[in-house]
Amino acid sequence: MHAMNRPARSERPPSIAAAVALLLLLAAGCGGKPGGAGEAPGGFAVPVRAVTATRQPIEETIALVATLLPNERIQVKSEADGTVAQVNFDEGQPVTNGQLLVKLDTRKLDAAVAEAEANFQLAETNRQRAESMLQNHTISQQEFDQATATFQARRALLDLMRQQQREAAIVAPFSGIAGARQVSPGQVVSRDVVLTTLVDIDPVKVEFRVPERFLGELRVGQSIAFRVPAYPGEEFRGEVYFIDPQVDLDTRTVLVKARQPNTDGRLRPGMFGNLDLILQVKGDAVVVPERALVAEGDATFVFTVDADKKAQRVAVTVGTRQPSQVEIVAGLQGGETVIVEGLQKVQPGVPVMATEASETAGVEPPAAQLQ
Repeated sequence: MHAMNRPARSERPPSIAAAVALLLLLAAGCGGKPGGAGEAPGGFAVPVRAVTATRQPIEETIALVATLLPNERIQVKSEADGTVAQVNFDEGQPVTNGQLLVKLDTRKLDAAVAEAEANFQLAETNRQRAESMLQNHTISQQEFDQATATFQARRALLDLMRQQQREAAIVAPFSGIAGARQVSPGQVVSRDVVLTTLVDIDPVKVEFRVPERFLGELRVGQSIAFRVPAYPGEEFRGEVYFIDPQVDLDTRTVLVKARQPNTDGRLRPGMFGNLDLILQVKGDAVVVPERALVAEGDATFVFTVDADKKAQRVAVTVGTRQPSQVEIVAGLQGGETVIVEGLQKVQPGVPVMATEASETAGVEPPAAQLQ
């Protein structure tokens, strides 16, 4: 009876020695020699994505705000009072230099010119007669001088009347685009009445202000690049032609103007633009994506992949920054493989498995390829 109540031998708890042996076997099965500091768990390489640091031209620029202005702009007015007889332009359409825009009624002026011509011809005849009589000593010098003065006065009056006759025809002083029409045939106008506007928009002027600290880097002929909200994603380029000789005392900025070709007329005066003033072009700069940078305090680093496929931390000095990319002025020579993704898992000396990105250092990859 007592023998049947004893536990079976297989149900006895394992001894301490057996438990220790089991732990040792498990440790051996998990993995060989222990990983060193900085290595990936289990000795596996960390997957990362990398690009090649390239040498390429890079532009050093400053971001500014610009306003587009017409090349020329005037309000077209009459130089004489009169009645509009003819309107010879279409609103918003091109006109050429010298084209007739508005014609005033000249019937009264024509009559006045005819009268002035008749008086001038009479005065010229009297002067010629007086000159002949003076030679024959039949009139005095004073009488001849009087005839000459009358002739000159009649000639001046005729010139004035002819000029007023020409002013009745208002012509375009330059080629451009006609604005809105402000008058109609039959309307009486004076010298102060605006008939229309005339603008020349090819080229357009790009006006902006530059902080005075950049004054030493400004020069005529400098390139600009700007964008306007009306054409997203499109960039326009112009050239500086004017730098104000004085600094504005209130804003401490310098007024600068550039010209931008506008043959298609898409750019319109009054547009707002985001402008990049190109201070200099570096022809052979080392460039990496900005996301490759690791900042620690005041220092900046990048991680490169060495010949043993291990990550190495390299201290760098950053130069010109541009959207999505930066210039490295010290620390890299160009041609190094630079890690751009997976940096949070990388330590110096860690084995890495680098996947070559399809883009180069200076080109941002599509977002879909970075997932």
